[in-house]
Amino acid sequence: MALDVEVPDPPDLTNRGTPRDFETTDADDPPDFHREDLETLLHDSAWTVGFEEWLDRTDLTDDHFQAASALGLFQALDFYWDPADDRLRHDVPTVPSDWRERAATGGLDSSDVSLIRSELADLGRTVREALADELERSDAVSASLWVDDRYGDRDQ
Repeated sequence: MALDVEVPDPPDLTNRGTPRDFETTDADDPPDFHREDLETLLHDSAWTVGFEEWLDRTDLTDDHFQAASALGLFQALDFYWDPADDRLRHDVPTVPSDWRERAATGGLDSSDVSLIRSELADLGRTVREALADELERSDAVSASLWVDDRYGDRDQ
């Protein structure tokens, strides 16, 4: 079922802390997660491309979408470069425990929250794939990200 809604603005990746499952060993020299570069790519096209692809196959209803939007879950998705694994990753936000009150919807139950969580994970994967595609062809990304052979030397 294709959901017919407006694509929300991409998440703001600035001023984010260390990703949830990332362990850093040196607090004085935090790793570069390249969020600024990724945010540029999200704004350029990756967010819209990934989101529209996801909309074509999501199982969310309009009520689910509105609840997720009201809870700020689309904006809370996080995308970053994992320097330890040299790969693009994403974190899916946790649905807050007070979701019923904050979403201002009376028609959702706990199974709906499970569906929303699952669909957010799928959205994150889909947008991450769009970001990866954009990384391979974008000149807007800083040269510092192109550190391994997968992406080649961007200065040539």
